[in-house]
Amino acid sequence: MAPQNPSLPSDPASGLFEFSIDLTAQEVQRQAQVLAALGPDWDPMEVMRQEEAAYALLYSGLDERQQRVYDDLVAAGVLPRRGDGRAAA
Repeated sequence: MAPQNPSLPSDPASGLFEFSIDLTAQEVQRQAQVLAALGPDWDPMEVMRQEEAAYALLYSGLDERQQRVYDDLVAAGVLPRRGDGRAAA
């Protein structure tokens, strides 16, 4: 790994030492452990479909005031625009 600051001296007399850690192996191991914990039945596309269904349910059946607040939050960029920009009926 290239040093972050190549001008930093590695002189014991100065009290400063170049120090770097390559975490690539640890990151690969962490990712493998996460995937093993999820198991072979994990389906990321199904998880995304379920999340979209949950959002649709969350913003469904809003009354007029709630719809206005929802529209304001979408306009402010707090919530993403979905479909035609209106909460599901």
